[in-house]
This record gives sequence, C-alpha cells and structure tokens, in this order.
Amino acid sequence: MKRIIGVVILVLFLAGCGATVRDSGFYDHDSHYKTLDHLSFSWYGYKKPTAQTMKQSSEQGWWGLDIPYIPAQ
Repeated sequence: MKRIIGVVILVLFLAGCGATVRDSGFYDHDSHYKTLDHLSFSWYGYKKPTAQTMKQSSEQGWWGLDIPYIPAQ
C-alpha cells in the first residue's frame, strides 16, 4: 500500500510542477520562490519585516511585475 501511494505521489509530481524541471528549469517556474532570501522571509521573517527585507524584495523582484489597474468603462 505504501508503494502505491509513493508511486501516485511521484506521478502527480512529474505531471505537475515537476515536469517544468526538464523544460525551463525548476526555479524559472513562477509559482516558486525567487531566491533563498525570499524563501527565508516567507517562512521566518514575515512577522518582523525590516528595511533590508524591503530593499531585497524590490531588488530581487519577489512579488512579480506591477500591473496597473485600469477601471472598466
């Protein structure tokens, strides 16, 4: 039973985000953390943000591209 569960998990991983490893690189996928600094901030530092983490987030592009809001007409 454990082997079947392991195989199912492996198949789901390879069919999902894990499949991008072969194509464009694991860290190029937009749903992963940009850098290890981003990962550590998201896991541990979010409760005490500092000016340094704010600077890192803007320099390293943690939060993606800004998309301007254009109201519907």
